[in-house]
Amino acid sequence: MEEFRSRRGLLRAAVSLLPLACAPVAALARTSTRELRFYHTHTSEKLDIVYAENGAYVPAALAQVDQLLRDFRSGDVHPIDPRLLDILSAVQERTGGSGRFEVISAFRSPATNAMLRNRSTGVARQSLHLQGQAIDVRLNGTSTRHLCQAAVALARGGVGYYPADDFVHLDTGRVRTW
Repeated sequence: MEEFRSRRGLLRAAVSLLPLACAPVAALARTSTRELRFYHTHTSEKLDIVYAENGAYVPAALAQVDQLLRDFRSGDVHPIDPRLLDILSAVQERTGGSGRFEVISAFRSPATNAMLRNRSTGVARQSLHLQGQAIDVRLNGTSTRHLCQAAVALARGGVGYYPADDFVHLDTGRVRTW
């Protein structure tokens, strides 16, 4: 008790306890897994996957995600930004949902993006879909309005809400909403 009577003693005691305070966090990072469940609305493919374990991404799982989230029109496969998967995981946790993400669109080839751009004014010329950094989804069992609110609260990228088409756009770009 003597050591807590001075600031220096209190500081020494606090510093000596710091490793104990950090131990649970470090242990959680080593043992945590992140998984996602997908259903692609255009191909009817399903994927239930653990994409990160023990604080690291699982390369084989990321390759499976890349394949599922390919440009379904052209068949072109592109790496999906793992941060996008982290956003999906965080949004799902925030909503309390445990459903499957219904994928409307993910990676788009330049040809697909140009075609969609010619059909609609809502498709960006430099869309993050072209870089594997964007996805348009619904979350089974969660309203798109609630999904959008959860994503906006995260403030980890762009969030577009399309209530008439019943989906939410999520990306790893700068924080913005529309």
